[in-house]
Amino acid sequence: MTGLARTRSSDSFQPFLSRVVCLGGVLLLCAPWAWAQTKTRHSATAQAEGERRGTLNLEAARTNPLELRNFLKKMPKGADLHNHLSGAVYAESWIRAAAEDHLCVNLASLSFAKPQARSEKDSNETNCGSGTVAAAHAYEDQHLFDALIDAFSMRGFVPSPGVTGHDHFFDAFAKFGGTDHRHLGEWLDEVAFRANAQNEQYLELMHTPEFAHAAAIASQIGWQQDFAQFRDTLLAHGLRDEVATATNALNEAETLRQKREHCGQPDAASACRVQIRYLCQVLRGFSKQQVFAQTLLCFETAMSDPRFVGVNFVMPEDGYISMSDYALHMRIIAFLHQFYPKVRLTLHAGELAPGLVPYEGLCCHIRLAVEEAQAERIGHGVDVMYEDRPHELLKEMARKHILVEISLTSNDLILGISGKDHPFPLYRQFGVPVALATDDEGVSRIDLTHEYVRAVQAYGLNYRDLKHIVRTSIEHSFLPGESLWRAHDNFTAVISACGKDSLGNDKPSSSCAAFLESSEKAAQQWELERRFRKFEFEL
Repeated sequence: MTGLARTRSSDSFQPFLSRVVCLGGVLLLCAPWAWAQTKTRHSATAQAEGERRGTLNLEAARTNPLELRNFLKKMPKGADLHNHLSGAVYAESWIRAAAEDHLCVNLASLSFAKPQARSEKDSNETNCGSGTVAAAHAYEDQHLFDALIDAFSMRGFVPSPGVTGHDHFFDAFAKFGGTDHRHLGEWLDEVAFRANAQNEQYLELMHTPEFAHAAAIASQIGWQQDFAQFRDTLLAHGLRDEVATATNALNEAETLRQKREHCGQPDAASACRVQIRYLCQVLRGFSKQQVFAQTLLCFETAMSDPRFVGVNFVMPEDGYISMSDYALHMRIIAFLHQFYPKVRLTLHAGELAPGLVPYEGLCCHIRLAVEEAQAERIGHGVDVMYEDRPHELLKEMARKHILVEISLTSNDLILGISGKDHPFPLYRQFGVPVALATDDEGVSRIDLTHEYVRAVQAYGLNYRDLKHIVRTSIEHSFLPGESLWRAHDNFTAVISACGKDSLGNDKPSSSCAAFLESSEKAAQQWELERRFRKFEFEL
């Protein structure tokens, strides 16, 4: 008997057996089983039909970029796991904040500057020194307004001798710095509204809490080779005091966001549905003692405030200190993580390209992040094929289910890497989990939909590919709780508590509801499936 025949025989035997049992007088025993089997088959059929409509609509839109964007904007996109909060804010918002804060603009550098002492007669007057004008002047001078947007972002950027996309991109952050911290809630509101408009449901925003006190303590103590002694000394000098500062700042920001969006009120904005968590950023381009102290502060903050779900290292990976101290940074993370094992790790690694650094510098950043620091996710990972033994590394990442946060536009603008030169297809070929992310959507002048459009156009992804990537984004979020799916990165079967439910049902069974209540991650995964059901039904 052939395999196909055996399958058909087995499939036909179960309904026959159920009929025999029912006729035998145990209807109460067989009916629930038969009902569950029917319900499961109906759910699977509905999912298949939904994916068929999704496939047809994507293929119809594939050749028209405008139709493709319209389709992908409405499609559920799960999570953006690699999103720098300061880089996500659009230039127009920075200008408005600077005007409200009475900042000045340095006309030579096109950057914000502090004003001189305000007049006692008019506290609202902005007194700017020579070579500067009030930021509010940009609203009266279109050329200045345009110049600031171009300086704060990649809009209209054309490389020139000595100024690369890499340089212009990273220089932007210093130019729009200096606004008051009270705007943090406005930035959360901005990114939440943008995410909601694209059917995103969860963000992990990279954010740097105040660390001036920690840096001062580290500078006072100086570098110590004995990590354990260094940690004890920093804590003894009051490093933990700044944890409360970070928590209070976040409380104020989230309160402002909720107020702006009318969350919990009858007229609440739909952006309230976007869940936000934070990754504590460590600035790796500074002295060893400051990096150690800030890393320790981030671990302490994440342990104290559950809204901080992980730690990451930021600043250009090709910088002198970032390159020369990279191995040391990985050892620092590995050491401190022993004291805070519940804190999750995602690390910028491999955001490099030939020519940006010597070839020797491409050897091992991803591997060190994976093997030394035990990172669970990798940001960018662009130079993976230039690492020592790249195929072995890719297999290891697949085996360990280490996700790579893919930012196609950012990698193109900063590194000049795109299309066939990008390792995105190789990661997928080797079974390494991937998720699309924006990186710095404000500086790049993009959104997450733009990244999905780019992925479809450059790599020919089909609808099932997209759905898998979206599910992967929530699967690898740092939300607490068990996954909805039975096997990691395998989206074919859910755990037994929800095994008899239709995926994304508005009214899950009591066992499934209890499980979803116990796991924030599973609850978000269930919400994603609900959104896919709705999206595909309406196609």
